Amino acid sequence: MKKSRNMKRHPFLLLTLASLTAAGCSSIQYDDPGRVETVTIDYGSTDLQTLAGGMVESLVSAPGLNYLDNSGKGDDKRIIVYMGGIENRTSEHIDTQGISDKIQVALQQSGKFRFVATDAGQAEIGDQVRFQQGSGRVREDMAREFGRQLAADVVLHGSLRSIEKYKGSSFESGGKRTEDVYYQFVLKCINIDTAELIWIDEEELRKTAKTGLFGRT
Repeated sequence: MKKSRNMKRHPFLLLTLASLTAAGCSSIQYDDPGRVETVTIDYGSTDLQTLAGGMVESLVSAPGLNYLDNSGKGDDKRIIVYMGGIENRTSEHIDTQGISDKIQVALQQSGKFRFVATDAGQAEIGDQVRFQQGSGRVREDMAREFGRQLAADVVLHGSLRSIEKYKGSSFESGGKRTEDVYYQFVLKCINIDTAELIWIDEEELRKTAKTGLFGRT
């Protein structure tokens, strides 16, 4: 088959079309969720794992959380936790519920803690109990009722802050600009009976990115 006259005269056109075709294709692959993520300096998966992981380790090993008993707990002496909120005081739109969930999963799996429902869970429980009690569709001997929930021993709540610095490119820096972000995550455990702060810890992270004329270095 003969090439068109335009193709013969303009080889650059062929190269452009090939580049556009390649750009229109995407390559997707699975990767290790635990791999250090450095796509940007912004808050990412590695930060979530690091902040949550440090707090879990501290909580599980805390002597003050070895034993909290009351007359209604029976034989199961695990500490009953209400997972409060984590306030986002950074300038980024960070889903701090992800940190809470990560911590809760690990603490539950440790065998030392158990959790009562938060507001969202209580709303679902309320809807279901009212359905079982009032719909006439559930066997009376199996219908759940209000007033039988466990009471939490402690509340966990915290805050996430950041300090960000930026330095533009200069002759002294070799034409590179620098971004620096510092994260401080503080988590507190409060005894509900006494309102006493019985445990507190912090996790800190710092990340720095240097960007030159041809991208990050």
